[in-house]
Amino acid sequence: MVTGDLFYSPTMSESVDNRNGNKHDEYNNTHPDDVDWKLPIAFNKPRHTATIEGVNCITQTWRMKERMKTVSVALVLCLNVGVDPPDVVKTQPCARLECWIDPQLMSPQKALEMIGKNLQLQYERWQPRARYKQSLDPTVEEVKKLCTSLRRNAKEERVLFHYNGHGVPKPTSNGEIWVFNRVSRLASLIFHCRITYTQYIPLSVYDLQTWMGAPSIYVYDCSNAGIIVDSFQQFAEQHEREYEMEKQAVQHNRTAGVASATAPSYKNCIQLAACAASQILPMNPDLPADIFTACLTTPITIALRWFVMQNTSKLVPKVSLDLIDKIPGQLSDRRTMLGELNWIFTAITDTIAWNTLPRDLFQRLFRQDLLVASLFRNFLLAERILRSYDCTPVSFPKLPPTFQHPMWQAWDLALDLSLAQLAAVLESETLFVHSPFFEEQLTAFQVWLTLGSKSRNPPEQLPIVLQVLLSQVHRLRALELLGKFLDLGPWAVNLALSVGIFPYVLKLLQSNARELRPLLVFIWAKILAVDSTCQADLVRDHGHKYFLSVLQDPTIPSEHRTLAAFVLASIVNNYPAGQEAALKGSLVSICLEQLGDPNPLLRQWLCLCLARLWHNYDAARWCGVRDIAHEKLYTLLQDPIPEVRAAAVYALGTFINSVTKRSEHANNIDQIIAMTLINTVSHDMSPLVRKELVVALQWMVLHFENSFVTLAVAEENSRRDPVVETLSPFTGMRRIGSRDRLKILSPNNAYGTDTTDFSQDRMKRVSSSSSISSLGNNWEFVRKPCESIGQSSFGNLPSLSYGSVYMKLWHGLCSLDSDPHPSVATMSQKVTNHIRNQVKECSVPKEVTEAKLPSISLPPSPSSRASFLTKGESLPTVSATSEILRPPRVPLHGSRTRKTPPINTITEEADEVLGFKNPLTTSLFVEWNCAQFAQPVSLESETESTNDIESRAHYEREWRYLRNKKQRRDAKEEQIRVARGRLESQVFHTRSPQPPEVVTFHPFDKHLAVAAKDCFGIWDWQTGTRLTYCTSRGSKMARVTALGFINSHDVALLMTGSDDGSVRIWKNYCNMLGRDPTLLTAWQALADAQPASKSPSVHNSASAGLITSWEQRSLTLAVTGDVRIVRLWDAETELKKQDIPTGADICATCLDTDGSGTLMALGCGDGSVRLFDRRLPPHEARVMTWREHTAWVLGAYFRGTATGAPRLITGSLSGDIRFFDLRKNSSVNTVQTAQGITAMAVHNVADIFTCASMNQCISVYNMSGQNLNAIKSYEGFMGTRIGPVSCLNFHPYRVVLAAGCMDSSVSVYASEPRR
Repeated sequence: MVTGDLFYSPTMSESVDNRNGNKHDEYNNTHPDDVDWKLPIAFNKPRHTATIEGVNCITQTWRMKERMKTVSVALVLCLNVGVDPPDVVKTQPCARLECWIDPQLMSPQKALEMIGKNLQLQYERWQPRARYKQSLDPTVEEVKKLCTSLRRNAKEERVLFHYNGHGVPKPTSNGEIWVFNRVSRLASLIFHCRITYTQYIPLSVYDLQTWMGAPSIYVYDCSNAGIIVDSFQQFAEQHEREYEMEKQAVQHNRTAGVASATAPSYKNCIQLAACAASQILPMNPDLPADIFTACLTTPITIALRWFVMQNTSKLVPKVSLDLIDKIPGQLSDRRTMLGELNWIFTAITDTIAWNTLPRDLFQRLFRQDLLVASLFRNFLLAERILRSYDCTPVSFPKLPPTFQHPMWQAWDLALDLSLAQLAAVLESETLFVHSPFFEEQLTAFQVWLTLGSKSRNPPEQLPIVLQVLLSQVHRLRALELLGKFLDLGPWAVNLALSVGIFPYVLKLLQSNARELRPLLVFIWAKILAVDSTCQADLVRDHGHKYFLSVLQDPTIPSEHRTLAAFVLASIVNNYPAGQEAALKGSLVSICLEQLGDPNPLLRQWLCLCLARLWHNYDAARWCGVRDIAHEKLYTLLQDPIPEVRAAAVYALGTFINSVTKRSEHANNIDQIIAMTLINTVSHDMSPLVRKELVVALQWMVLHFENSFVTLAVAEENSRRDPVVETLSPFTGMRRIGSRDRLKILSPNNAYGTDTTDFSQDRMKRVSSSSSISSLGNNWEFVRKPCESIGQSSFGNLPSLSYGSVYMKLWHGLCSLDSDPHPSVATMSQKVTNHIRNQVKECSVPKEVTEAKLPSISLPPSPSSRASFLTKGESLPTVSATSEILRPPRVPLHGSRTRKTPPINTITEEADEVLGFKNPLTTSLFVEWNCAQFAQPVSLESETESTNDIESRAHYEREWRYLRNKKQRRDAKEEQIRVARGRLESQVFHTRSPQPPEVVTFHPFDKHLAVAAKDCFGIWDWQTGTRLTYCTSRGSKMARVTALGFINSHDVALLMTGSDDGSVRIWKNYCNMLGRDPTLLTAWQALADAQPASKSPSVHNSASAGLITSWEQRSLTLAVTGDVRIVRLWDAETELKKQDIPTGADICATCLDTDGSGTLMALGCGDGSVRLFDRRLPPHEARVMTWREHTAWVLGAYFRGTATGAPRLITGSLSGDIRFFDLRKNSSVNTVQTAQGITAMAVHNVADIFTCASMNQCISVYNMSGQNLNAIKSYEGFMGTRIGPVSCLNFHPYRVVLAAGCMDSSVSVYASEPRR
């Protein structure tokens, strides 16, 4: 295969295809079999292939509904130091340490106080701002007082209750924990010693719930602690039942009492218990007695001790329990050994929780409250350690087992590596080598990214990436990998947000590091594309300033500035605080300065950013007015990228709608913008742009509603008034049919009036003699008021009065009502029907309607005054001879009755309702553009997937191109043989539902396309199967007069052109897999073109229709017909390239291009043949005119020859076929066929041509003029005579001829019989 850029030097000696535009160079130096790889493909951009819709993802609830804080902590210690509880027999030696203090080394009371103080310090490490209260060996009353006071101060925040019951009996099965009585407490305080007996008092958990209230968290460090958790839930249900009973009692007897304001929510309280209901805490003397508390509050210390006590400690035999207490550093300093271990521990426990817990439970326990998150992280360690001693910690909510999670092995490795260097570090801290843990985890994350997808399990390392963002050493790499992960799609963004990425990347916006800018704008673009609610956080933390600085920095690549523009557009979207902040940051001027940037995506998002900035925000609009923003946006209305044009139209539309208080200045600007839009993009080739035009113009209709209602009333009056009825200056385009040609050639033809054709053409009027923009529409109502004013044309803007502005806008909207693209038409009809429905709802008095006024203008613009005629102003007037029927003012809403004002004044108060208007129609263009940021950038276009030589798309394309190569090669023998053979074997025959007008072959598939009236059908001419037959969705009066295949070398599209000037492109045209043909795009190809007169020798009702020629190499569509120009459309930019004047007053009848973008030949209704060089300026492009034919030219075909001499073959209705050397002023050969022919065709490569005569005969000739054979009847026994032939066409490569007849038959003939 050949790769690389297409380099093509146009020569005259190339093989030229038929009107389908399949031009292939058979004679230049490039090998013909490789040409397919070099041909560009049209209409394959996302705007054609993708559905225009917003992001389709379910945003997960990553943002907590309510943030909570644990503000109060009750530390209840029932230790009774020196006295063991009666129900526990302790081993000797036994675990003694409480909060790392040995109570035997000091007096009991002092030990108790020291333990209480240490416990508070351990908790303060996790929540330093909480209010701590200790209750040491308390009584029931003291616990009650403590709990109620903490709840009262905490209000709706969380309270923690820590219970250490090592000095009291185990909890009871009745749901009771133990405290002390007052006597024993008093004795101990007076005598500083324990009396020989202690009285234990039970405290019901039911009462504890009542005192603590909710929300609360409980920590139970005692044996059999699981009993408390079980009882707690039972008592919570009992509280709820009692609440319901009390509530019902109050409802029955309201005077008896008042139920509590809110239902108790004890069920949602969090509980952490040291062991199950039947388990006793471990008594290993190497462990602390409060091992559960140690795990929750000093996890690193206990983890190190436990690790050294395991068998694995043999790897570091020199490390003892005493040595680990000497590990240097601070827990909060990640640069030290101890701080790094704490950092790794946090990352690992977070990772275990995120990979094990359900998302909502993870959010509640690990992201809602800092203290709760710390306790639960440490609880995972407690489970691991205590399970090794046959204890199972219990929690509520219950967590799945995590003690065997693989990440614990990574923790063991990190401890191993740290302890291995402990001895050296103790000698010199400079020898400390940081752990490779985070680097290795990032590598694991990177490996996952190479194979990651939505269908696989999420990466385990995502929470670790979050922790790495805290480190400057690995931050850049972590952000890069995070960006790649977010790029996988909305599901990845939701995962990252659920793990808690948001506050980290928000904080990073305060960084000044330039190397982070591209990564941060990319990450934020991904986040905002999925969840736009983050805009409030950005504005609150002044994050928008970061993106403003990126956008206005010219040294930053345009791709990153585009992302910044998108982020800013998201910040200001429907968010007044964001709009105000961005306006203060000079966003308007920053965007306007870069509208000329070479990057189209940046231009597009600058427009959308401006559009969202001044949407319903008057201050931003007037800032834009001062910077003439609307005039700067005008240049983008002709941008080569349709999405940029659509964005500019959208921006101008929101500009119009952003006025909150109307003024003459604002009205004038809006009218100029609207006129510019209607004059510039109303006939844009891209429906994307035209949809945005309708959305933009609706604001003019809504804000100037009364004026448009008046025009609609004028429309109704003109339809009913026979006096003003006038005939359209010219009829619509309709292709000359076979019957017309026969009628022309008939000697008895009297040129009688055909009333049927005349009535059809009357309905194809346009609004002015210089426009065919509304072919196929009924436009009398627009023309009549204009004609009565004396205007036959809407010219340049300055010459228009106010009334004419509204007339032009109404004209444009009504033209869009009949847009070839159904979605554009539907949107426009919603706008125009809004006005028409108001007219229908209103009753207009007959005597007022019939009154004539001497001189009055059309409606003026609305003003901020109640009546237009105030402050000495008068109505703008037009010609003194102008007279129109003046309808009365119509109420804005049918349900509102209003007294009809005097006829000589125009009131505008209905338009003065302030506030924002609800749109009549909307598009999803902006949402679709936003959604593209949520999708993987690697799937941007099809070209990338086909460039991947191992992708399915590439293999399919390679197969197609190999098929094309083989078919071209196989056809060469036929092409040589037929010059001396015969072309008469009928290989296909069928009947079309209607007489065919056009037939054309697909170059490589066995598809024959047939057009009949307003329908097209596809047949498989090899098997005889009809694949599809459907209408072209145009006006029922319009007829399909042009057919062609686009991208025929690849996945082909079908182009249909109708005589109303519309062109439609269809995909899946052959009903593949049972799917109906899909309209890809459609537009009015000859809008506003000056009509040509009919041929003097042709009946008035006949015309050429729409004539097209497609060039695949240059992606150019040439269009002409009953007009005086040839219009060239660029399918790449979807813009009009140029209009080339034909130089003839008569219609064009046939058209062909040379395939190289250079030459173009045109046949006309007066018999002239014109040659154009498209490289020259339009008015100089006609380089040759031959006037040798005397009748309607049926066909003009370029032919390349092996000798290099360029040639053009033409034929006319008179039967003369002429051969032209393009370098000479006259034909070089003439072949006279039958007298009078109705159709002709020339093969692209084989030296044959064919003609269909009026006597129902198809004759085949070689280039010397020798008649090879004639086809007069259908094949088969008693084959009937063929009908009058209406159309002929050759296959581009095979020597196969298709013929369509007026008897609705379609036949295919080959040079050899069907096998």
